[in-house]
Amino acid sequence: MYNLIPDSEIGRFIEEDVPYGDLTTTLLGIGGEPGEIAFTTRERTTVCCTEEAGRGLARCGAEVLFALPSGTVAAPGTEILRAAGPAAALHAGWKVAMNLLEYASGISTRTATIVERARAVNPAITVVTTRKSFPGTKKIAIKAIMAGGAFPHRLGLSESILVFSQHTAFLGGLDAFLERIADLKSRAPEQKILVEADSADEALRIAAAGANVVQVDKMPVAELAALVSEIRSSFPGVAISAAGGINAENAAEYAATGIDILVLSSVYFGKPADFSTSITPKPNQLRS
Repeated sequence: MYNLIPDSEIGRFIEEDVPYGDLTTTLLGIGGEPGEIAFTTRERTTVCCTEEAGRGLARCGAEVLFALPSGTVAAPGTEILRAAGPAAALHAGWKVAMNLLEYASGISTRTATIVERARAVNPAITVVTTRKSFPGTKKIAIKAIMAGGAFPHRLGLSESILVFSQHTAFLGGLDAFLERIADLKSRAPEQKILVEADSADEALRIAAAGANVVQVDKMPVAELAALVSEIRSSFPGVAISAAGGINAENAAEYAATGIDILVLSSVYFGKPADFSTSITPKPNQLRS
């Protein structure tokens, strides 16, 4: 259901953490001792990247015994991943697995909270996230937001059309651009045309010109509710998205205006999820 991080990236994560072996485990002489590693939630968590964490442990020489799938909502005290193997493998994969789990699950949990709150007041709303994830982490971030019930707003500049004032400034302004919407639609018939408005007046002009989606940024909730009502009445085929400063505290208010799409970046920023890790020897494995 969710995208997988390529093996090459998992290998890079391991190489960053264990570039020349594990000095501590080697000096202690415990690398060959059998054991198990387990990761457990400390709080309610929408789990993400258990698959990749397990694959990282496997690359280090462990065997995954159990893993909850990404997207699972786990109560505090739930074991989400367990693996067995020599101590050297468990210690080599420990922090890579933990970092993947905690950072990705932090994003997925924040996302799930917003999706839940928004849909409680507007069941038809779609929650999407921007391309403001930290550079180099997009695959993890996208997997995490999808595990939380959202979808990507734009994966990049190559697959979608979203026109900002920074574009129309080169065309003679918004009105000059709006005269070209029909031509733009004919040149990209498989794509929807999204245009961002800086005011309610601009939003209505954009809707009248035939844009598929009007996006507003940082518009106060009361003003947005009135705009949604007017667009629904006059231009019923036009969808409305709201972006800018939307988070878990105000998502329900924005959703209640009746918009179609909630666009946000806030889920990328915040504390990681909190897991505990145990690594324990299993001497009986020697006799199995």
